[in-house]
This record gives sequence, structure tokens and C-alpha cells, in this order.
Amino acid sequence: MTNSAQGDGTEPGAAQDAGRAGPSRRVVSAALVSGVVGTALGATAPSAWADDWSVPRPRRAPQGRRGRAHNDVLFVGAHPDDEAGNLSTFGQWRERYGLSTGVLTVTRGEGGGNAAGPEEGPPLGLIREDEERAAVGLAGIDNVYYLDKPDFWYTLSGPLTAAIWDADDTLERIVRLIRATTPDTVVTMDPRPFNQHGGHQLSARLAIEAFFLAGDPRAFRSQITREGYRPHRPRLLLAQNYGFRSLLGPDAPKQRRTDRASGLPVFGVFSGVRSEEHGTSWAQVEQDAARTYVTQGWAARPPQVPTDPEKLGSDWYTVLAANGRAVTSKVRPQSGLRPLYAEFRDWTERVGLPWLANDAQPDYPEPPATTIPEVATAPVLDGVERAAEYPGPELPLVHWQGEEADAADVSATAKLSRHGDDLYVLVKVVDDRRGTALEESDAKRHWRTDSVEITLDPRGTADDTSTTFKTGIFPFTANGGGPAAERDGDNRQGPAATTAPGMRVAAVVSDPYRGYTIEAKIALADLPAAADPEKFALNVLVYDSDTDDKTGQTRLAWSPYGSAQADPYVWGGAALEGYTPPPERPTEPVEPEIPTEAARSEDSPASVSQSQRTGIPLAVGPRRRR
Repeated sequence: MTNSAQGDGTEPGAAQDAGRAGPSRRVVSAALVSGVVGTALGATAPSAWADDWSVPRPRRAPQGRRGRAHNDVLFVGAHPDDEAGNLSTFGQWRERYGLSTGVLTVTRGEGGGNAAGPEEGPPLGLIREDEERAAVGLAGIDNVYYLDKPDFWYTLSGPLTAAIWDADDTLERIVRLIRATTPDTVVTMDPRPFNQHGGHQLSARLAIEAFFLAGDPRAFRSQITREGYRPHRPRLLLAQNYGFRSLLGPDAPKQRRTDRASGLPVFGVFSGVRSEEHGTSWAQVEQDAARTYVTQGWAARPPQVPTDPEKLGSDWYTVLAANGRAVTSKVRPQSGLRPLYAEFRDWTERVGLPWLANDAQPDYPEPPATTIPEVATAPVLDGVERAAEYPGPELPLVHWQGEEADAADVSATAKLSRHGDDLYVLVKVVDDRRGTALEESDAKRHWRTDSVEITLDPRGTADDTSTTFKTGIFPFTANGGGPAAERDGDNRQGPAATTAPGMRVAAVVSDPYRGYTIEAKIALADLPAAADPEKFALNVLVYDSDTDDKTGQTRLAWSPYGSAQADPYVWGGAALEGYTPPPERPTEPVEPEIPTEAARSEDSPASVSQSQRTGIPLAVGPRRRR
């Protein structure tokens, strides 16, 4: 897989296979715009606050139109657990109003970490499916559909995700599932790009497109002419909104709310409502469900939520469409957009929802800058700082994510220098408690325990990390083992020994434990492209774990903003003093190697059984018309 695609991945080709009969872009645009033009719910108008938005009320279907696969609500997400923050809502809707919910999960989360064991890739994906089915079952959800798309690693790029998933095919399958399950309401994630997983963005984008396309008989015509599905347009389209999480108590959702950026209406569903079936609050049921995601470290969450309703929050939703038509709002164009945000703006215009791009690009702070000095003698790689090895400035690492911690809990600094064609990095970490010591064979997914991450953008022009170098370094491994290094979420994946052969690491861990020092040599030849000495960019990050359950608590960074580990726009400038790259080294980054192996529904007994029960083919593929 490459990242050569520069579009959002949702644009079908000009000519389509007649058997597939997918929509041309002209038809797609017409279908989407037809859901906007002629409607009429302005987000600031009183009618925009229609009471029934907060309680989906399915229309009565004509006799015979609802099959055995029908669900009143369909949630569309990217990974197992993406629905976890909405299970209070789905459970309430079922218990109070008799509404059933189905879940569409595009991937099985194979690219995530595993806090429960050594499994990764497809075996991990099948475990995560089991976790998801158990979790949603607590809210009375029986049907979870997987599209068998690969989950690779944490990226902020919707376009990169679109290329890996084959967005055209993914869109077709989502449309098929809407037609097969005939939901009244579709709930999805937030499509906006800042500080959010590219898979979340793209699953939301495709759900939005599918919401309108599913009702158009011109869209994916073979689903109608060959597979026997009928066009179906749901009534209500909602997107998760986490901007109101700080509002607590049962009165919070009683007030009218508006999404600050888009201007669209927002409503909340209070989680403190008591479930008669469970004998506790839906907030507690939602917490119990979340704790089933053991591989994601969520079992470490507190087992009990507060019993005081004033300390409980709500699930919040932005209303994107009502009565099958888009809810409109005022458009506030932004200038000076970086490529990732310009691409998102273009998508919103193409699908007729341009207000979703309001303020999509945040006001990035000025990134830090430094100069990496050249040294005449290479530093001794032993985890000890000696005179003249690192003559440049000391870079402070400050709180970035997670729990606030004082300097004794965790604090860190970094220094850098260059000798010849090698970059040297020294990171000193004060830490009061060791995290889990991983087996050397499990030295991957470094955020699970104490580690240092070094991110390098050789050209200073990256829009996503597929053209960068990122390494995670563990100061210690199990059974008294020394340091280990790997690469994750970048141009190459896997142990540094094979993905960065010129890299070497050393570490000194204090005894008794008070922290550690990591020293690394990174060969500039291992970077995806020649280092531009004037535009070279980097970040240095520390992950602190104070537990034995492979979960982290606090993160530090030199440049701490947004998803500081995955957003090259955040990384600081680091001029390479006196450096000229070898003339034969490429100035264009080499094509990335991205894992694309996914767990398959045919290998899941639960998915096979569900397919037999609902009549929907595995992975929501085409069905044979009887």
C-alpha cells in the first residue's frame, strides 16, 4: 500500500464496472445535494430544536419492508470500542422506547496495542471482536457487522486511511448495510480532522455520505437490481460530540446547546438514568461495558461510577440531518489551510455540508525551534552524558497528555547533537515508579509502559507520519533485559534491528529506581528521505506508566499540542548545523510499508452465526438474490 492518493478516497472512478454499478461523482454529488437543497432547518431557528431529535421515533414501515436484519438505530465506527461512549444512550433507547441498535465496525482494531497478552494483527482483531460483542450486549445490542478493513496504526490522516481501506468499497458496504437494516437513525463519529484518529474521521465521512446515498436508487444500482435491496434513507443523522463532557448532572442536557464550530444543534442523553433491567444507572452499565475492553487497558478504569447524579455526565450528539435532510448552518471560510485541512474543506463542499469545516484547522501555536550542533567526536553510546558530547541547548519536556504530575513523579529533558551522518539523542527522565517490563519479543506499542519516542520529519513537509521516522525506545525489558527499540506509525514498522539498521540505543536505569537515561544514535540514512538541514523537524516524547497493567498515566513532549506524536504540523524545527546530505539520497520520501492484514469475518464463529441469523453476508458483501 502506498500513500500516493491525494484525495479523500471517497471519489469513485470516472468509469465503473457495470456489475458493480457504483455511482459516478456526478450522481453522488446530486444525491448528496438533494438532501440539502430545499430543506430548511436553520441551526439557529427555533424549529432546529425540535424535541423529538433527542428521541428517535422510527416511521412505520410498509408491510413487509422490515426484514429480520432491521435495527432502528445504526452506529458506524472504525474500531471495536468506538461505540463505548454511547452505550448509555443506546441502552436507554432500547429500554424506554423499544428501539434496537446495530453496530457497524469497519475494522477489528488489529493495529492497536494489547494490554492483555502478546497477540497482535488478526489474532488481536478477533479478541477485540469478542470484547466488543460482550460490551454492546450489556446495552441489548445483538448485531455487530465488521467490514474486514485493516487497522494499521494511529494516524491523523483521513486520506491515508481512505487509501488503505479502499474507501469506495467501504462506502458501498456501508450503503448496503443501511439498505439491509433500514435504520431510522444513524449515529457516527466526528468527521473533523484535528487531534482525531484518521479511522474515526473516515468512518464518519463515509457514514455521512452513505446516509444520503442509501436512499438514492442511482447509487450502487446493482444492490437494487441484482441483490434485491430497496433504497432507504434514514431520518436522523447524529455525530458524537465530546465538547460538552464537562457538563454534569441531569439538568445539563435540558438546555439548548450548539456546537461552537459548526453552529449545529447538539443534544445530550443523561447517563444517570436508572436501568430497570440492570438495577443501576446507565452510566454504571456503560462503565461495566467499557471495562470489557481488556486489550485496550480499559479494565484499569474504576469499577464504580459516582452514585450522585450531579457527578454524572451525558452522551452528546450533533444533529447533522433530520427528516432525511441536512441541517444547515452558516459557513465561515478559513484561509491559510494546511493540506490536511484543505482536503477536509474540499470534502465538506463536495458533499454539501461546508459548515462542518468551520474552524476545522485550529490555531496552531508557534512550534519550538532549536539547532542541533555538530560535534567533532561521536558521543560514547552508553547512557552517560560526557563533556562536549551534547553542547546544544537542553530541551525541556512538558506535560502533554494524561494525568498532571509533579517533577518527582515524572519529568524529562532532551539534548541532541550530530556527528557525520548520525543523529544522537540523550533523554534524561526522572520517574518515581517503573511500569511493566515487557518481554523483548513484545517490545512494541511503546505507549503501554515507560518509554521514549523520537519523531523525525526529514524534509519538514510531512502531512502525516507515513513519510516520517518514529521510534519508541524502552529503557528496560523483562528479566533484567536492557533497552529495546522499535518503529511504529511511520514509514516502516517493526524492531529497529530490521527497520533502522543504523540505529543503536543505550540506557542507564537507576537502582533504586528513580528514573533512567536513554541515549540513541539514529543514522540519517535510515530516514525515508534526505534530511533537509534547514527544515528538519522533530519531537521528543516521554510515556510514563505507574502501573503493572500495561497502561500509561502521563505523557510529556517537547512540543505538546494536539496529537503531538502523530501530527507533524506540531513538531519543532531543528536545524542541522553544518550538514549536507549525500547527493544520492532521495529528496522525496520512499513509499511507506503499511501493514494491511486484517482479521476476517469467516474466521469468527460469532460473525458466521450472525450472518446466518440476519441474512446479511459476511463483511457486508454482495448477496445473491433469491
